[in-house]
Order: sequence, then structure tokens, then C-alpha cells
Amino acid sequence: MLNRLRPLTLCLMAGCWLAAGAQTINDNNTPLHLMKPAYRVGYGIPTTEQVKQVMDRVLRYIDEQTPAQLVDKATGAEVRRMKDITAQTQLRQGGFRLTSYEWGVTYSGVLAAYQATGDEAYADYVRKRHTLLAEMAPYFTKVYAKDKSIDVNVRRVIEPHALDDAGAVCSSMMKSMGSVFKDADKQLRQLIDERISHYADYILNKEYRLADGTFARLRPQHNTVWLDDMFMGVPTVAQLGAYTGDAKYFDEAARQVLRFAERMWVPEKELFRHGWVEGMAEHPAFHWGRANGWALLTMCEVLDVLPQTHPQRAEILRLLQSHARGLAARQHHDGFWHQLLDRPDTYLETSATAIYAYCMAHAINQGWLDAKAYGPVVLMAWHAIESKVSQSGQVEGVCVGTGMGFDASFYAYRPVHVMAAHGYGPTIWAGAEIITMLRQQHPKLNDSAVMFYDEPIPTDEPIFNVDGTLKF
Repeated sequence: MLNRLRPLTLCLMAGCWLAAGAQTINDNNTPLHLMKPAYRVGYGIPTTEQVKQVMDRVLRYIDEQTPAQLVDKATGAEVRRMKDITAQTQLRQGGFRLTSYEWGVTYSGVLAAYQATGDEAYADYVRKRHTLLAEMAPYFTKVYAKDKSIDVNVRRVIEPHALDDAGAVCSSMMKSMGSVFKDADKQLRQLIDERISHYADYILNKEYRLADGTFARLRPQHNTVWLDDMFMGVPTVAQLGAYTGDAKYFDEAARQVLRFAERMWVPEKELFRHGWVEGMAEHPAFHWGRANGWALLTMCEVLDVLPQTHPQRAEILRLLQSHARGLAARQHHDGFWHQLLDRPDTYLETSATAIYAYCMAHAINQGWLDAKAYGPVVLMAWHAIESKVSQSGQVEGVCVGTGMGFDASFYAYRPVHVMAAHGYGPTIWAGAEIITMLRQQHPKLNDSAVMFYDEPIPTDEPIFNVDGTLKF
């Protein structure tokens, strides 16, 4: 059917400018290259305000779902005074657990959002929950010593049993001590410091390891190395170096990263395998998305504190850059990554996408990755993430907690659920870093494509040239 236009006017139809008069769109009368593509998840350069609006929805939702309160297990009545804590006292249950590793990630993401935006709502979120965990710990420790029966979410704080119990929350507490608790009173800072020391003691002295010191587990096979544990333990060790000033922690963190890489890195794909078992002659390589996210996030966290002169820094940086290259090559055209990264028949997953978006944006901001190459990747990922945040602030399309397997079906059919806690912290963390990236970098649409430039581009022309210092 013909597109009819009013005489002597130009009208934007289907993304095209048409000349006056009744015409059929063709290559002579219409710049077809400027037609608006039918993107499924959005495209282009968001404003910092638009990014923050998404983050704010998520923050409001998790604030409702994670009450910072203690209650009596039998009656549900709030326990307001720490001296009234008994074996029947527990954290008020919401949609998520205040003491889990997923929430340790969330605390770090929310702290980053506070630093990026200055919005006190983000600081308050972490402040309330870290204060509660620190203040309740001495009282629950006494109860646990007497009764040996305690709410499992509290038990993680006073007696960790795994890296999952300790690492991510400990890391977030060290960050909060330099941020929202920087000017807190001495007593509160001491209580938080005691929790940090307690968590660190477990990671450094009690967690199971291989003979060479690599963090390991006794499931699903004897002496199994999980890629997840690279994140669950190593960033805390590295941050202890900055927190205490003792360089031995930097050395240990760097050793751990490289020991994991010796076993888990698959150089021909520039990806990590999820699991490695000591004694196996062959090691199947299943490149699970979120575990690769934990590895990339670990390298970012370690490089953030590792001294510039550290002898292993350059090697870890090269590994991060290679990993980013392997991931970017496998990004779906809708901005997501697949559940199994090298198997495009598996579903598109949100939490891994959010972790990669944060890490690549952070690496750009730190000068570790080229913004021209990776900035568009990050913005594609953000549009994908944004499409999965509901109006209520729930994050959709997130794989639930996942063990380790040696067959594709195990990973490909893992359920997704809006109450899978793994997507919330990474979504906020990604948004925070993208806000910083948008402020530091100079993205612009040129011939309908997202491009990153070395300096601001003072034109809104749809197509322009860049020639040294002379543009357009």
C-alpha cells in the first residue's frame, strides 16, 4: 500500500524521511539505511538518569524483601534488644537471605551504586544490614556456644561452614568500612572488624584445599575445584591485603587466581570450564555462564587492590583481557549471553549478562579494556538486563543455584526464577558502573551504530566523519 504524504512536507515514517507527494519507498527517494531496526530489547545510548531509574526499582524491591529485623521464631514478634536474643531468635524472613553469598554480592553492588550516584538510599540499605549482622553476632555466639541450635542464616555469620558463607559478605564489609562506616563510632567499627576477622579466619585457615593450597571441595567428587570458589574466596584474600597492609595476602590471592587458571582455563575458547576433578584423566569443559562471571569478577576485584608492581599483576590482567575477548565473541545479538556460553541452543541468562556488563564496564573505566571495542558490548548487555527488570523491580531470567555437572542437560535445563537471588546485586552493580562509564567515556550513535570516541562529539548528525582533530 502506498505511503501518502502531505504536499511540500517531510514526514518520518518507519524511520525514514520521504520526499513530498505520494510515493513508494525505494532506494532513490528514501535513505533506507536510516530506517529504525526492530530491536527486541532496545539499542543505543541510555542516559545516566535512565540507568538509575532501573537500579532504583531494584533497590526498592530488595529493600522490601530483606527486612533488617530479628524476630521470635514462634510468635513472630520483633526482638528489638540484642540482650533479648535466644535460641528462638531468627532474622525476619523475607524473599532473600541477608547472610548468603548472593547478598554479599548485592551489598557490594549497592555500595558501588552509592559511590556512583551519591544517593543515600543505597548507603542506608547496606548500613542497616551490616550494622544488624555485626551487632547481633556476639549475642548469638553466646547462644550458639550453649545450645548448638540456631537459625541457619545466623549460623553463617558466627560459624561459617563454606566459602559461600564467608567470602562475599566479608568482602562487602571491608568495602563498607571504607565507605558507609568510614565515620561510624568506634564500637560499631570494632564489631564489623570482628566479623571481618572471623570470616577471614575461616577462609584462610579452615576452608578445604588441595595439596598445593587451591580452594577445593569434596563434592560432587573427591577434590573438586569449582570455578565459583575463585570468587567465593579469592577477592576477600586480596582485599585483606589492602585492609591490613600485609602484602602476603596479595601474594596468596594472585597464586589462587593462577592456580585456578592452570586447571580451569581453556585457551582455545578463551573461556573457563566450570569444574575440575583431581585424578580425572579427562576434564569435560562446560562453560557455564555465571561461573565464568564469577571468574571475571574475581580478576576485577583482585586487580582493583593488587599493587601495580606486583609480579603477577600483568599475567592476571592478560587473563582478564583474553577472557573478555572470548566472552564478547559469544554475546547474543539481543545483548545476553547463553546459559552455556558456547552452546547457542541454551537459554539466554540474566545474571551472567549483568556480571559481564559490570566487569567490562569496570575494565573500560580502569583502562584495562578498550572502550571502542567493549563499550558497545556493555551497552548491548545493559539493554538486555533492563528488559528483564519488571516495573516492581524483580529481575527475571535468572538461573537458580547450580551445582556442578559433566553433561549439557544438567546446565541447559536449570530452572530460572525471579526469586533467584543471583541477579539482583549484579544488576545494580552493572548499572552503577555503566553510570560511571557514561560519565567518563564519549559514546555516540554514528550511522545508527553505537560508537565510543576519545573525546566528546559535538554533533547530532546521523552520520559523521572523524579525521584527527577535524570532524564531520
